[in-house]
Amino acid sequence: MIFKKPSIRRWFFFGNMQQQYLIILGGCMENWQAIVSVGTFAIVILLIMTEWVHLTIATLLGALLLVFTNIMTLQEAVGYISKSHGTLALFFGVMILVRAFEPTKIFDYLATQMVILAKGEGKLLLLGIVAITTPICAVLPNATTVMLLAPLIPPMAQELGINFVPLLILMVFVANSAGLLTIVGDPATYIVGDAINLSFTDYLWRLSLGGAIAVITVTATLPFLFRKIWNTKLKTLEELPHPTINHPQVLSVGAILVAFVLLFFVVGESLPVPISPAAVALLGAALAMLLSHHSKIDTVNNILRDVDWSTLIFFMSIFVLIGGLEKTGVINNLSGVLTVLLGTNVFLGSLVLLFFVGILSSVVPNIPLVVAMVPLLKQYVVNVGLAPAEVLSPDFSGQFPPSVLPLFYAMMFGATLGGNGTLVGASSNIVAAGVSEQHGRRISFKTFLHYGIPVMLLQLVTSAFYVLVRFLL
Repeated sequence: MIFKKPSIRRWFFFGNMQQQYLIILGGCMENWQAIVSVGTFAIVILLIMTEWVHLTIATLLGALLLVFTNIMTLQEAVGYISKSHGTLALFFGVMILVRAFEPTKIFDYLATQMVILAKGEGKLLLLGIVAITTPICAVLPNATTVMLLAPLIPPMAQELGINFVPLLILMVFVANSAGLLTIVGDPATYIVGDAINLSFTDYLWRLSLGGAIAVITVTATLPFLFRKIWNTKLKTLEELPHPTINHPQVLSVGAILVAFVLLFFVVGESLPVPISPAAVALLGAALAMLLSHHSKIDTVNNILRDVDWSTLIFFMSIFVLIGGLEKTGVINNLSGVLTVLLGTNVFLGSLVLLFFVGILSSVVPNIPLVVAMVPLLKQYVVNVGLAPAEVLSPDFSGQFPPSVLPLFYAMMFGATLGGNGTLVGASSNIVAAGVSEQHGRRISFKTFLHYGIPVMLLQLVTSAFYVLVRFLL
C-alpha cells in the first residue's frame, strides 16, 4: 500500500472549511447569546409591566440569568455596575442625608407650610410643586432633586386628604423636564453634551428654551390629568395639624451641612481639585450620620436600615441587563439599522431619532441607553460621511459639524422626555417609587402609565417642533 502526501491544495481546502466552520460556530454562539439577552430583557420588562413580580426581584433575577448562562461572568457584571458607580454613590449618599434628619420632623413642618401657602387649594399646590422643582432641577440632577423633595409630598397630601401618588408622579415629570434647562440638569443630557463638546453657555443659548417648553407642556396638563387634585380645596386651614420641629440645634447644624452639599454639587467639579457630586453626597452622608449619632437623635443602624436598598439593587441589576445587550452586539447593530433607514437625511433622521429614542427610553432607563447610543450615533455620522473619523476618538476636543448637531439634540430631548413615559424610564421615576413604597403606597406600572403616556407624547411632539423650527428649517 502506497501512502501519498496530501496535496497543499487539499490542506488549503480543509483548512478553509475548518476556518469557516469556526466562524459560523462563533456566529451561532453570538446569536444565541444575543437572543438570550434580548429575551431576558423583554421578559423582565414584561414582568414589571404586569406586576407579576416586584421590579427589583425581576431585574435581579434577569441579571443573574445572564451570569448563570455564561453570557457574562460575575466579574464582567460587576464591571458594568462599576461604570455607573457615580450614580449609585450619589443616590446612596442623598438617601442617607435625607433619612438622617427625619427625626427632626422638618419634612412634616415644611409640608404643612406649603399647604398653608397654597391656601389649601389643590391647584395652587400643583403649581407650587412645579415652581419649586423647576429651578432646583436646573442646577441639580433630577433624581437628586426628587430625593430631596419627595419626602415632603406624603405628609402634605395627608393634610389635604388626597392620594400622594399623583403628586409624586407630577414631581417626576417636572424634574425630568426641567433637567433640560441646563446641561447639568439631567445625567443623560450631560452625557450627550459632553460627547459633542457642548459648553454650558452654548447649551443655554441653543437648547434651554426647549426645556422651558417641556415644563410648560407639563403645566398645561394639570387641570386635565390631575383634575381631582386641581379641584380640591380645604375648607378651613385650622383643621391642619401643626407639627413642631424637634432638635432645633441639630437641625441648624444640619442646614449648614446641606447648604454646603448643595453648593459643592454645583461648583465642585469646577474647583482646582475637582470633587464629583457622588463624592460630595457620600461625605455629606457620613457627616450627617456623625451628627445624628453624637446628638443621639438616631442610631447609625436605624439610618442604614431605612436606606432604599430596593432602588439601589434595581439600578445595579438594570445596568447588568443593558451590559448584556451591549456585550452581545445588540445595541451595536442599531447603528447599522440607522444607516440603512436614514442615509444622509439629517432632517428625517433628527425626527425619527427623537421619537425612536423617546419611545425606547420609556422602557430602558435613559442613562445606560444614552451611554450606549452616543458612540453609535457618532459611528453613524462617520459612516454616512457627515463627520470626519476624528470625532470617534475619545480625546476629540474640536467642534462637530453644525449639520449633524440636530441629531444629537434630538437624542437629548428623546432620552430625557421619553423617561416620563413609564415607571422604569428614568432614575427619578424609580426614586419616587421607592419613596412612595416607604410611605405605604406602591406606584404601579399601570398608574404611572396612565399619567406618563399622554405627557410623554405631548412633550415629544412639542420638542420635535422646537428642534424642527430652531435647527432644521
